[in-house]
Formats: sequence, structure tokens, C-alpha cells
Amino acid sequence: MRHDTIPQEGLSYAPCRYGSSRLLFRGPRRPLDGRYIAFVGGAETYGRFLARPFPALVEEALGEICVNFGQVNASVDAFLAEPAVTTACREATLTVVEVMGAANLSNRFYTVHPRRNDRFLRASSIMRAVFPEVDLAEICFTRHLLGHLHAMAPERFPILREELQTAWSARMRSFLERIGPRTLLLWFSPHLPSDLPWEEHPQPLLREPLFVTRRMLDSLRPLVRGVIMVQPWLAPCNGEARG
Repeated sequence: MRHDTIPQEGLSYAPCRYGSSRLLFRGPRRPLDGRYIAFVGGAETYGRFLARPFPALVEEALGEICVNFGQVNASVDAFLAEPAVTTACREATLTVVEVMGAANLSNRFYTVHPRRNDRFLRASSIMRAVFPEVDLAEICFTRHLLGHLHAMAPERFPILREELQTAWSARMRSFLERIGPRTLLLWFSPHLPSDLPWEEHPQPLLREPLFVTRRMLDSLRPLVRGVIMVQPWLAPCNGEARG
């Protein structure tokens, strides 16, 4: 897969809205009154810093309208809360859902911003009970939160990780049931899904999609037509990025 890149100062995302959605999506706006393929996901789908994200390349290759519902730093929470998105996906000829990580989900330990899901809003009483010694006053983002908790209390961190994995499985199942079976899951990561214990991976907090295992992914297969595995090549060449 090839993504053309241009300098950031010359890049316009042509932000647009669909229906009553509160989210801004990457444009140009595409029509929803005929055949189209919907793409839902995070930064890879949105195409941050890319002149032509992969949904635009698919549109060119197939001659089918492709609607980009990607959101940078999104979790599935962002789309579950948007009826305009779930309706558009349900009515699409096909929907491609990028597998997003579990870090940016609201859960029993902490709440994230409903649209900017990487923003940490508040900790719950459960969080304070499990990690009583951890000061969260200066933390604004989920990545900072997880890194801090992992460093301060590695022996208790699996309690939080398992909560996030449970929340991810439930929300993904709910989203896929809502949009219907004309769906493909897209695993877009340098590594393939694995059931190796999370702590045994090198730099585990840098693995994307974070906390998602092969077993979690396989549990969703009955709800979709299939799973696409893409391992991007990350090295840039002559001003272009290829994946």
C-alpha cells in the first residue's frame, strides 16, 4: 500500500460533517445517497500527514465512492456515540473497520473525552482504590496515564489492562452488531496479532493496537465477513511513505 506525503504546512484535510454528527471528518465530503464503501478507524484511516489516505486510494482503484470516517486517536467509543456514523455504515455496500486499541475507551477505572478519546478526564473510585499512591493531577492523556501507572505499580497494572480488554471486546461487539455483517476488520500494524502475554513483548506500551490480542480479534470473526491483515513498511522513500 502506498501513501503520498506532502509537507504539513501545505496539507489541507478539508474537514466536513455527515448528517448530525458532532465529529469532523476528513474531506472532501462524499455523497451517501448511492453505493459507497465506509471506512471507520483511527489515524491510519484518517491519514494524518498524508496527502492521500488509503480510503482515497481504494476509491481510485475500485471506482467506488469511499467515505472516510477516520478520527485521529479515536477508539470505537467515538463511533458508537454517533448515530450518523453507525447509520451510514449500516447502509454502506461494505464497511471497513480499522482495529483500534483499547487505551482510549471509557471504563470502570477512568473516563475519556467522548469525542477526543485520547483525553483523560477523570479517575473513578475503583482507580483510586487500586492505585491509591498514584498522583493523577497532572495527567491529561491516556498514554501518559498508562505509562505512569505501569511505571509506578507494574504488579497491579494487569488489573487495569484486563479491564480495558474486556471493555474493548464488549464495545467492538456492540458496534459490529449495530452496523451489520457487511463488514471487514482491518488489522494495520507492523506486527501480527499475538496471544503472547502482554508483559513479555518488548516495549509493550508501544504495541499497536494496544492490548488487542489474537484471541480478542478472533472472537469477532463471526460478526464480520473477514479480517484483513496489513503490515506497513514504515521507512519513507523520496518524500513518500509506503505501507
